[in-house]
Amino acid sequence: MNATQTNDFTSIITGRRSIRKYDSSVKISKEEMTEILTEATLAPSSVNMQPWRFIVIESAEGKSKLAPLAKFNQIQVETSSAVIAVFGDLNNFDYAEEIYGAAVERGLMPADVKERQLTALAGHFSTLPADVNKDTVLIDAGLVSMQLMLAARAHGYDTNPIGGYEKDRIAEAYGLDKERYIPVMLISIGKAAEEGYASVRLPIDKITDWK
Repeated sequence: MNATQTNDFTSIITGRRSIRKYDSSVKISKEEMTEILTEATLAPSSVNMQPWRFIVIESAEGKSKLAPLAKFNQIQVETSSAVIAVFGDLNNFDYAEEIYGAAVERGLMPADVKERQLTALAGHFSTLPADVNKDTVLIDAGLVSMQLMLAARAHGYDTNPIGGYEKDRIAEAYGLDKERYIPVMLISIGKAAEEGYASVRLPIDKITDWK
């Protein structure tokens, strides 16, 4: 089932709500979920290393594994079409050759620029402090997560970003190396079964300085 799509950006951002209860009869096909994730990954990232990794938890088995790890978010887990676990890959430079090589193949980057860039980046990543790497990965994964929620909305679906879950157990539960893949958030996705609450935002003149 495809939901009603829109390309009206104003309606996408003003209509987004954090939804906790979904129509459990609505499923999102692998093809459409792939489209949503593809659109999400157009988000920017530091030196284009794209450190985000996703696990789409949609099967009964996958959700039953998630349920005890997200005790305070059971309704989202049970009723959503899927819960997307977003991770950050601390070893994201492992994909540098593939990313920059594809850019050369597609005519987006000269080969000599690629070689210079990769040589410089290899030196950069070899001396990058672990805390700086982690902070960068979390920022990049936050960017893709927001874009994922907006892409879902454009496809006619609703989402909810979830931070309340067992972050120290989630990676291993789905077969990932917890030392390499750091949890960022869970994002439930589906068709809302009830309206989300509108919420207040602080006025811009309270949170912005003009210099």
